[in-house]
Amino acid sequence: MEKFKLNLEYRIGENQYKTSSLKNKDFELTYKASKKRITIKLKTNKPLEIDNFEICLPYKFDRNDRVFVNGYQSWTDCREMFIDEIPQHTFGPTTLVLRNTLLGASGAYNFSENTKNRGEFVGFSYMYVRNGKLYDLFASLSERSGYTIFKTNCLNGWIHVVKDLEGVVYDGEYEILDLVNLNGESDEVFDEWFNLMGIKKPAAKVKNGYTTWYNYYSKINENIVTNDLNALSKIDADVDIFQVDDGYQSATGDWLAIDDEKFPNGMKFIADKIHEKNMQAGIWIAPFGASFNSRVLRDHPEWFIRYPNGRIVTCGPNWGGFCALDIEVPEAREYIKNFFDYILNDWGFDLVKLDFLYAAAQIPNHNKTRGQLMCEAMDFLRECVGDKEILACGVPLMPAFGKVDYCRIGADMGLSWRKVTFTHREFVSTVNTLGNTIFRRQLDKRAFLNDPDVFLLRDNNIFCNFEQKKIISTINKLFGSVLFTSDDVSTYNQTQLDQLIKVFRKDDVKILKAEFLENNRKVISIDYIINGEQQNFRFNLQKGIVV
Repeated sequence: MEKFKLNLEYRIGENQYKTSSLKNKDFELTYKASKKRITIKLKTNKPLEIDNFEICLPYKFDRNDRVFVNGYQSWTDCREMFIDEIPQHTFGPTTLVLRNTLLGASGAYNFSENTKNRGEFVGFSYMYVRNGKLYDLFASLSERSGYTIFKTNCLNGWIHVVKDLEGVVYDGEYEILDLVNLNGESDEVFDEWFNLMGIKKPAAKVKNGYTTWYNYYSKINENIVTNDLNALSKIDADVDIFQVDDGYQSATGDWLAIDDEKFPNGMKFIADKIHEKNMQAGIWIAPFGASFNSRVLRDHPEWFIRYPNGRIVTCGPNWGGFCALDIEVPEAREYIKNFFDYILNDWGFDLVKLDFLYAAAQIPNHNKTRGQLMCEAMDFLRECVGDKEILACGVPLMPAFGKVDYCRIGADMGLSWRKVTFTHREFVSTVNTLGNTIFRRQLDKRAFLNDPDVFLLRDNNIFCNFEQKKIISTINKLFGSVLFTSDDVSTYNQTQLDQLIKVFRKDDVKILKAEFLENNRKVISIDYIINGEQQNFRFNLQKGIVV
């Protein structure tokens, strides 16, 4: 990486400048560059704002290369691509709609462009080019200065590395970029990356369990929870955790105001019931989120993230629309600490699933970039939760490295197999989440333990055939470390029960290879070893059939 081109656009007051120089009267950039690593530091001579910071690296792509660029957050679709492929995701008019409506609030549409050009792929924090067993990994060592965005141009032979530095007035000395380029086989390069970041392997263990969401969604109550808990406790399998998802609270954001019609005995009662079955008790929270009808927003609008013009920032259409608490506001910070203390210590829950976390860094704020805000938000959540466990979701992944025990690495699983198009890259999709599960596999047991989302084997309230249900459960088994269902297992026939027990069996699995076939680009072939026996599994990702 010794050779690179710089593109810098910056502003001082009303004046805008473009340059490719490392030094002028306004600033100086110093760098150290080798084949393996490049660091760039900025020293300003006067306050300035950076509109674009980009280094361009020449790269010779081979026709047999596969390219992976990591998606913005948990739900964003990402998989290995052939260098001549056209990205499947949103572009053009669709992107404009997402940028200007709540539909796109969960993505990066306001500060990163999607393309629809052959060989042009856009992602965050890390990417690799793979040729056979050899990986060429490009990865940020820190996102605290701002998100690192990778843009490939496979046909013209460039990798563009962009830093999201919007919203900060730079006045002094700063580290802007710390990037590594590591070569070798998969374990070699990913182990070295995490060693360079100083992130130790997580101590958390693989979990089997249940979540209420994918059968009842928010329509849960005490009877549903206790009935499904009792049914699950009777199966002859290793079940670790039972998680109550969205729907117990009176409004999103009012976490201690329980809907007493649904849960007349409260949530401590539920946690105690779960513990009686020798399972961990998990509960879902969106800790930064508050719906428009929440009491906390009505009573304390000054606690919420706002644009410079004072307008409150909206973070998505869920629950009729929601906004986010600003942890830079001391009172908001104390509010969050208080409900965590109550949930974990008074109610007695062991794990919190923390969702919609991207909302903490929806905009640059308080003279901090989105990346810095997200990293600090994850630090704060770990402080709040202490030694209890976190399952993160809806989060930009690198700020969660080493901060959470478990993390979702794909979109929400759909109740049907169909491919969803003409919507945002974070939308509910079985196809997309399976692709993410396979191609984000290197993060498992390095950054955290990967949660591939649920597998469902039931007959009712689902639109997949049983072969498709088995494919999903098999992929989760091979690549996931959080194996959750949402089924009332008392309704299972023997075939369904046998498959559940098979998935929940804690086997020794090692993935040898997982890739799309060159002669059939819809088919993924997986070579793996399970309990010492080598096997192969192939399926068509788009159609949901075993081949």
